Amino acid sequence: MLGRREFLILSILSYLNFFFPKKILASDQNNLIKKIIPKSKESISPIGMGTWLTFDVVPNAKNIENCSEILKSFFKHFGQVIDSSPMYGSAEKIIGLSLDKIQNKKDLFSATKIWTTSQWRGVRQIQNSFDLWKISKFSLIQVHNLLDYKAHKPTLIKQKQEGKIKYIGVTTSHGRRHEDLIEIMKKDNIDFVQFTYNLLDDVAEKYLLPLAKEKNIAVMINRPFQGGNLFSYSKNKKIPQFIKNYNIDNWPELYLKFIISHPAVTCVIPATSKIIHMEENMKAQYGNLLKEDQRIDIKKFFKTLV
Repeated sequence: MLGRREFLILSILSYLNFFFPKKILASDQNNLIKKIIPKSKESISPIGMGTWLTFDVVPNAKNIENCSEILKSFFKHFGQVIDSSPMYGSAEKIIGLSLDKIQNKKDLFSATKIWTTSQWRGVRQIQNSFDLWKISKFSLIQVHNLLDYKAHKPTLIKQKQEGKIKYIGVTTSHGRRHEDLIEIMKKDNIDFVQFTYNLLDDVAEKYLLPLAKEKNIAVMINRPFQGGNLFSYSKNKKIPQFIKNYNIDNWPELYLKFIISHPAVTCVIPATSKIIHMEENMKAQYGNLLKEDQRIDIKKFFKTLV
């Protein structure tokens, strides 16, 4: 039977919980959002990690330690998708060296790209990526910016059939070569496509995203912060209360949740070299996805800042 003191404590806690709902904790897996890869129905967490520039560093002890800590934070918050490319200098090597320092990485979704001409160079580049990442199977390999796609297509299909690659796809960025991308999406049996989409670069809403949904192609989004430009509009500005009511506390969280809330988007790959920014990014994959009317209101609000 409760004593008077215990009763008062429980009463106060109930009152506070009613008027001040508990914030979603970024460590609570029960609140984790999952998205579905259409071709396989596999579920993955929607906030991934890009490595362009941020992991292209000199492979010394200090840099490897820093990148390892970033990855630890990423995995701690149930991140899965790590995206890289041979184009990103030493990034793949840094990924491999950093992963060596991490024990709990069983849910890793490894994604890299082919970025070269001719089929034989592509084969050699894929093998080099295996060696640098120190893994025996890639979750996803895509042709970077469609570079010599027709030459690499047979290699990707063959290695997928052999079980070396789980998913294959193509990428583009900055809105370049959308017509070529659309043709591939319509004709070829690819699993993933990657392109740019954010609050300002929203041309993908008109055709690419609906087409991906129609063709059951998973969508990986790059440049979610428009190369950091979005923050220039929100600098020193507070998030309005109507957005806070959606359990969104910071601008990176807002930018990322806007993207992953689109029904056709599977994941997004922001890059960072700071743990504090990783923590902010990962908050976006907890709680609830935004409804369409909420996304529209957010876009209208953001345009007032531009």
